[in-house]
Amino acid sequence: MSYLIQSRRLCKRLGEKNLLSDVEVHVPQGRVYALLGPNGAGKTTLMRLVLNLWKPTSGEVELFGAPLRPGDCAPLGRMGSIIEFPAFFEMLSGLENLRLHCAYMGYHRPGAAEEALERLGLGAAGNKKVKHYSLGMRQRLGLARAVLTHPELLVLDEPANALDAAGMKQVRDLLRTLCRDWGTTVFLSSHLLSEVEQIADTVGILHRGRLLREISLSELAAQSLTYIELVTPDVRAAARVLEELGVRRFKVLQEGVVRIYEAPMAPEELSRALALQNVAIASFQKHADTLEDYYLRLTGEEN
Repeated sequence: MSYLIQSRRLCKRLGEKNLLSDVEVHVPQGRVYALLGPNGAGKTTLMRLVLNLWKPTSGEVELFGAPLRPGDCAPLGRMGSIIEFPAFFEMLSGLENLRLHCAYMGYHRPGAAEEALERLGLGAAGNKKVKHYSLGMRQRLGLARAVLTHPELLVLDEPANALDAAGMKQVRDLLRTLCRDWGTTVFLSSHLLSEVEQIADTVGILHRGRLLREISLSELAAQSLTYIELVTPDVRAAARVLEELGVRRFKVLQEGVVRIYEAPMAPEELSRALALQNVAIASFQKHADTLEDYYLRLTGEEN
């Protein structure tokens, strides 16, 4: 498989703090790769290193098949990016900002700026000064600027920041189109697992500066765990009866929830057996494992 981004034993240290430790990431060409993790996990740090905004303490980043050297700007001409909150010339309009970016990048396709604004739903606001834009509009403008030059690689740090549900769907649709029609590789970070599950091909789980796992969503689906979720006001009685019924793989969670991972009988029979033993059942449903479940188990943050 061809990778547009690879890192080898990548470390970043600021003072006494380790921001990244031995991170080895592999971003496949033409796919959407989502870097998952809470605030402080190291997502933005990794993206700054990929964009050559920071120098690694040790290790290296490889972009487009070649090692990234300090001060090397050539790969940036093939990329579009957003890091944290995008900045603009406040007294210029959105359209003027994008045209200025085209000039800076040496990109001269007529109508490119107007087209990018339309793609992100900003066509009507193109002539408005950016100082009058809302946070959501600024985020859309940042995305318009990132995709403006038809880059081979997009590096997007929390692209759904400040967007409403309609905006997030618009971004999802846009990124899918870029991958499908342009062959663009997308490397994004997010803490919104439900959003990632709808768009990513591969995820990397970053936790406290370490990359715990890289896994494709198709692989995750193939090994997806199914379970029954029992909600009851008396988890102790439920646990006792489950053990008496020969159920060995179950877990008692907070707030009266019991997850049953394997049972010696059909779910309907199990529900009936619990009821016959006077276990109050508020709900009894079968679930499939989600990306969130996988993430919480891997990071040890599941209740």
